[in-house]
Amino acid sequence: MNTKTIVAVILVTLGIVVLAYSGISFTTPGKPIDFLGIHIETTVSHFISPVVGAFALVGGIVLLLVKPKAV
Repeated sequence: MNTKTIVAVILVTLGIVVLAYSGISFTTPGKPIDFLGIHIETTVSHFISPVVGAFALVGGIVLLLVKPKAV
């Protein structure tokens, strides 16, 4: 397996997962806030849209189907 095939399989897999779950949401740690001696932790919410999953799926399929040019 070459690198192009591995990337294509990863894109197809991630595209299917995102589409199956109708998008994926996750949180990451945000900037902590120190106010009057109180330490407050924050989080930032992120959402991966199903449209991104569809693009990943189509891109992976195209990578699998396109044959390299002979030089």
